[in-house]
Amino acid sequence: MAFFTDLNRRGGRVRTLAALPAVVLLGTAALSACSDPGAAASGSSDTSTTAARNGVVYNTSPDQQRVRAGKDAALAAKVPALIGKDGKLTVATTAGSIPLSFHATDDKTPIGSELDIAQLVADKLGLELDIQVTSWENWPLKTQSGDFEAVFSNVGVNKDRVKLFDFATYRAAFMGFEAKKSATYDIKGADDISGLKVSVGSGTNQEKILLAWNTELEGKGKAPAVLQYYSSDADTILALSSGRTDLNIAPYPSTVYRENTRDDLKIVGKVNAGWPSETLVAATTLKGNGLAPVLTEALNSAIKDGSYAQVLDRWGLSEEALPESKTVNEANFGAAQTGKAS
Repeated sequence: MAFFTDLNRRGGRVRTLAALPAVVLLGTAALSACSDPGAAASGSSDTSTTAARNGVVYNTSPDQQRVRAGKDAALAAKVPALIGKDGKLTVATTAGSIPLSFHATDDKTPIGSELDIAQLVADKLGLELDIQVTSWENWPLKTQSGDFEAVFSNVGVNKDRVKLFDFATYRAAFMGFEAKKSATYDIKGADDISGLKVSVGSGTNQEKILLAWNTELEGKGKAPAVLQYYSSDADTILALSSGRTDLNIAPYPSTVYRENTRDDLKIVGKVNAGWPSETLVAATTLKGNGLAPVLTEALNSAIKDGSYAQVLDRWGLSEEALPESKTVNEANFGAAQTGKAS
């Protein structure tokens, strides 16, 4: 399995894309998440549950009644002393992409599949889950500073991130293209976005894919896509539904959610978040602090006892389940590209 993409750090402003003339800047990009940030708006009513067409009943209330796991004493004993001394696992999340990580109907409680998985890990390690909401651009620096012990926020493994962080994989990573229900697009590659207006988050894997596709188009003498950046995820989806943009590219789980809870949008394409190679979503920890291998063991324990599958089923993410978690770091990244990481 191959990994691709650069370390994405956004400094709170839209990136300058001098090499790409066909770009419309509509505000600072605050779209969170895969392997990075992606637009996400529920588009549903204010009720605390939403029955979707895919059979999932999404609970968006603060009362999550999460799937829980029991403490594994052997695993708990492996937690590095500096991390376990306060009895907490401090986890960062961006809370910007439903159903992965977002705010409940009270507009303050972070919920979602990423936090459910983090809860399983904390339970296995006998630690209290301490959730800290942060912006996408801040999690790398705050993880390096020690403010965060792990990041569960749709972070994808790539060749640049392994220079600074260690990873415990837990989900497949795909991006979805979405459009209005009436659209006839079938997005499979660069040729399919030529001349279209596409919304995307700045500094994301999604943007990297689109920039590469635009370079390919320009090399063929074709019109590149016009990339548009909005100041909020709600604005992004409003622009798409109103026809101001033709496409949005976002984490695949978010596009699945919207396709199944709205009447006006549908998925028109899917691409691996690590295009042209592949990547996986992983719990992210500071390089060399010894936590990632313990998280890997905790995740594999949850996979084995079925609680991991329960979490993914709960959020309609079963197709992104992994049969096994693996630790990925700079030392074994090459092996990870061929699927041999431990």
